Amino acid sequence: MAGNNQQLNESVVIRSLRRFRDRYFPNSWKDVKDDLTPVVNTGQEPEPGFLDTLPVDVQFLIMTFLCPGDICRLGATSRYWRAMVRDPLLWRYFLLRDMPYWPSIDHVTMPQLELLDAPLIDEHESLEDREEGGDTVMELKFDYMSEYLKGCPSCRQQWLPSRPAYDVVTSFLQSLVASSEPRYAMFGPGMEQLDVSIVRRLMHAPDVLPVSGTPHRQINGVGSGISYMFNNQLKFNILTLYSTNRAERERARVQQQSISNKLFTCEGTDDSGSPIYSPAPQVRQVCQVVDGFIYVANAEPGRGGEGESEVAQIQAVLNSAGGSASRPLLVLSCVSREEPEAVRTSCTASSRNTARCRTPCVDVAKRLRLPQLANPWMVQDTVAESLSGLLDGVAWLLRCSGVKV
Repeated sequence: MAGNNQQLNESVVIRSLRRFRDRYFPNSWKDVKDDLTPVVNTGQEPEPGFLDTLPVDVQFLIMTFLCPGDICRLGATSRYWRAMVRDPLLWRYFLLRDMPYWPSIDHVTMPQLELLDAPLIDEHESLEDREEGGDTVMELKFDYMSEYLKGCPSCRQQWLPSRPAYDVVTSFLQSLVASSEPRYAMFGPGMEQLDVSIVRRLMHAPDVLPVSGTPHRQINGVGSGISYMFNNQLKFNILTLYSTNRAERERARVQQQSISNKLFTCEGTDDSGSPIYSPAPQVRQVCQVVDGFIYVANAEPGRGGEGESEVAQIQAVLNSAGGSASRPLLVLSCVSREEPEAVRTSCTASSRNTARCRTPCVDVAKRLRLPQLANPWMVQDTVAESLSGLLDGVAWLLRCSGVKV
């Protein structure tokens, strides 16, 4: 089904590009001589290059192998390519193709998913409203190109908020004052449902995050606090909040059963039928003293289905943080083990029909309704066995807490 959809999108893009070229660049597709020399153009227009004379479907195939930066550079080579690479249907295709393979997304770079749920832009509107070689494009319904460049990991740096000049001085002054290590509360079903425990791996991974403090009990029966070293110089503390004791968690994991969550109490439902939770008193106390939150989501396909409960529990924790919308939320979109090599390498090729062994981070953000939160948030793909992706998430969390990384 995914393959059929991709072929459909490809055919729409090729038809869109072909119609535009036939209307505004009718001479660019002239047949090429046997010696591969383009037909001489005696008019005022510059002579088309060899790439300009290729069939549109071949030009599209070439663009599918280019990274976003190279596509933008291609658009700077001529007026013809400037117009071609700005086609909105082309970037809509790239969004649909590449988003499932992005390793992270946050509150700044999250694309507007409603753009992809909307009806496809009519080709006549997207192509024929553009002037030949013009610098501007008439108002379209959606700017897919901006949405792609905003969310693509290789391009998103320019979208991040710039650091004000006074912040450099402030950071220097803060470095002269000894400050307490930041503390974060970790919770979520991914801590308990996966075959590989990410918490246990954290405690025995000195090459990733060395343990710098002896674990000590924080909450009776359901949590503990452990200090770690980031980059061998920054110390921070994680308070792990489990739904119940270890024996009950292990039995529920083996039997694939749900268990009673001791962290929250269900207070009923709201007008839409969604559950309403309130944290236990000891959990509420923790939420008020930590600097941020780490939610471990189960990203293995078919095992993260309690969306409404997850959303309600995340909201309950954030509401218990004293009403502060500045405390960051890091969501570790976690699976037990690495994906097969064939799936990981397919994300760099044009044929991406291989089924992934994890839920894409964009889908996790949508499932947890993170775009509706006032707090800064980030979803980071993570593997429990190797802890890949964890350091990127921790670095973001520390930066949001005002720590210079």
